[in-house]
Amino acid sequence: MRDKNEREKGLAELKAEISLKAKNGVDFILAATVCWFGIFIIWRFTLISSYEKSVFTFILGGGLLPLAFAFSKIIKTTWKIKDNPLQPLGLWLNFAQLIYFPFLFFIFVKYPDYFIMAYAIITGAHLFPYAWFYEEKGYAVAAVAISVGAMAIALLVDPVDIFYVPLFTATLLLVLGFRILYSNNKQFKTNRQV
Repeated sequence: MRDKNEREKGLAELKAEISLKAKNGVDFILAATVCWFGIFIIWRFTLISSYEKSVFTFILGGGLLPLAFAFSKIIKTTWKIKDNPLQPLGLWLNFAQLIYFPFLFFIFVKYPDYFIMAYAIITGAHLFPYAWFYEEKGYAVAAVAISVGAMAIALLVDPVDIFYVPLFTATLLLVLGFRILYSNNKQFKTNRQV
């Protein structure tokens, strides 16, 4: 029993270290927010086909990592935490969304009007495990809200108005980003007092 308690305490400490040093992944959430607002602009204001909008969405999505890196320098987050065996898990959780890309490519080729809905659902769903990883419930709420909301919007609007999906996704990511910043600030103050 004692070993199990020590292991659980060790796991909690490893997760707390990641949460504190990586600041709950807020750099990635803010970068995703910027990308999704850019995607909204593509889907709302360009006079090209949904297929072409989807191509530009992929291109814009490629800017996420450099943007997250820039935010990490501004916010001072740590990407590599030495001697913490959980650290690579964050990257693996992110790679999990790539497994859904065959579905996304099918939508891209066969139903490009709904590509952005599928992309938003995958984006939202991949946030879910981070609720456990960072001990941040906002990730779980955002995962469900983005996934279900994107589908609901796509069911309710005509394809010409599908731009509401990236606007909705960007807005929820922004709310999640502010929640994480607030949580990080609270966590920092608590740790300073200890």
